[in-house]
Amino acid sequence: MFLWGLWIDPLYLVLFIATLIISGAAQLFIRSQFGKWSGVHNSSGLSGLQVGERLGEAIRFDGAAAGGASRVSFKIVPGDLSDHFDPRTKEVGLSQAVASQPSIAAMAVTAHEVGHAQQDAEGTVAMRARAFLVPAVTFSPTLSYILIFIGLIFNLAGLFWLGIVVFGLMVVFSVLTLPVEIGASRRALVMLRESGLMTTAEEEQGVRRVLTAAAMTYVAAAVTSILTLLYYLSIARR
Repeated sequence: MFLWGLWIDPLYLVLFIATLIISGAAQLFIRSQFGKWSGVHNSSGLSGLQVGERLGEAIRFDGAAAGGASRVSFKIVPGDLSDHFDPRTKEVGLSQAVASQPSIAAMAVTAHEVGHAQQDAEGTVAMRARAFLVPAVTFSPTLSYILIFIGLIFNLAGLFWLGIVVFGLMVVFSVLTLPVEIGASRRALVMLRESGLMTTAEEEQGVRRVLTAAAMTYVAAAVTSILTLLYYLSIARR
């Protein structure tokens, strides 16, 4: 298929469009839900940071009490929707919007990240498996693209297949991320209920929608990475 004088694989064009639609839809969903529930105050009147500190009191690390030196800590990080948990430092990073707002969205996002801290403290299988792959996937996207590109250009089948294997590590990481993220969201709901921070039907609805929207971004990432891997495999078999 020729486009603007260049040959473009029709299957690649389909993949490109599908990736744009899936990723774009997931991003629109999370931003719409976060934006909606950011405008609704939670009943406790606590900001995301205060919610995190309240929930974090019950978390243990390496057998140490949460109030000890190894308790989970919080910090403000730059960016929009950049909230995360760092298992190396036991720190939950909260974006300014989440840390400072007493909203349902801020409560949901913070509880989700504390859920990751709880997973790390308990050493869940999925969390350990994902952590094991982190060093490998740090450079795998760039390395895989280089190997695949060189393999295609110079018709080096061995190099091309090596690139596919390296890219496969990223696919495995994306798939392993799903149970970790879904598990953290389930923990978030339990913690918010048990702590008495989520007390109304509206709060539960908002928390669920924000967490579901967040999970969809990881589902989209896993689906697009799998589709890309299948595309590379189809090229290798031609």
